[in-house]
Amino acid sequence: MSKQPFAHIAKRMADIEPFHVMDLLAVAKQLEAQGREIVHMEIGEPDFATPPAIIYAAQKALEKGYTHYTPAVGIAILREKIAEHYFSRFNTTVSPEQIIITPGASGALMLALGVLINPGDKVLMSDPGYPCNRHFVRLFEGQAVGIAVDATTQYQLTADMLAKQRYEDAVAVMLASPSNPTGTILSTTELAALNQYADKTSTHLLVDEIYQGLVYDSHIESVAGKFDNAFVINSFSKYFCMTGWRLGWLVVPQAYCREVDKLAQNIFLAPPTLAQYAALVAFETETTEILDAQREILKQRRDFLLSAIQALGFKVSVKPQGAFYLYADCSDLTDDSFVFCYSLLKEAGVAITPGKDFGSNQAAHYVRFAYTTSMDKLQLGVERIKAYLNSHF
Repeated sequence: MSKQPFAHIAKRMADIEPFHVMDLLAVAKQLEAQGREIVHMEIGEPDFATPPAIIYAAQKALEKGYTHYTPAVGIAILREKIAEHYFSRFNTTVSPEQIIITPGASGALMLALGVLINPGDKVLMSDPGYPCNRHFVRLFEGQAVGIAVDATTQYQLTADMLAKQRYEDAVAVMLASPSNPTGTILSTTELAALNQYADKTSTHLLVDEIYQGLVYDSHIESVAGKFDNAFVINSFSKYFCMTGWRLGWLVVPQAYCREVDKLAQNIFLAPPTLAQYAALVAFETETTEILDAQREILKQRRDFLLSAIQALGFKVSVKPQGAFYLYADCSDLTDDSFVFCYSLLKEAGVAITPGKDFGSNQAAHYVRFAYTTSMDKLQLGVERIKAYLNSHF
């Protein structure tokens, strides 16, 4: 009998949980391989194709031989394009030097945390919230402090909440507007209050704006260029429909430009070259007209699905203003959303995400719906959920 190889696994790995939605997706794929039709409302990935102009720009870059490393912080012309975007859309001035091109938003988050966190440092974040945030903090030997939020604050952290709890020893506060999983946004007034809190406590703000282009009922401002101690994370994945291109960006305070550059050199060498040249046309009118039309489709889906699931007994206390998620209370239907999601998938062929992925705050009472599939599929999913509930209640 052969001897099993010795595995030395770092202690931190015990604190880093799997992305449960990916495990659920794997089960869904197995069912599809068996011939089942699955309605996917679990993955936070737009179902729209990358706009043609972006694909064409990548093809031209490939023909020109743009296949080598770029500077670690990205090509200068793309950094300038993003700076122009901030000025034209938000009337805010950001130096191209402060814009770091990254391998996706995850790469941006890694760089921001890498230059900020010492072992044991605390980073404050909402619970529920995007799961990878707390795991990135743990990767850098920091301490993620999840703070329970609910509908009374739009599922967002507030300056008043942080001041009352006295978290002065934290090095950073992580925010998301619009947020995952709730789709809520932070008002300009609240962001200003959070910035005042950060200044008073010598804390940095890490602001996730990756769903910024997907706000449906109002205009949303950017923090970039407005707050001196804020790191702003954005991405070409969601609004621009470039998930597989793995391209994002990070806006850093001026004092951190060199340190972030240095870290990027060591971790990534460079962002994906073809993706960078493709993204040069992402802000052009030809592209944004397509993307804005797709945003209107997402809004229609949100309105349909919100009404439909509420009629089925799910409770959504706050209408999401952005992203493409509904975070729904299912406690009238089950006391274990994790078991509920797997049962719904296997029996009804509908995939949604359990609240367990987003933290510990009443996680068993919540599920997340992603309206990242066609209206026909959403309608089919609702019909199946209704039949499933009728058969169990």
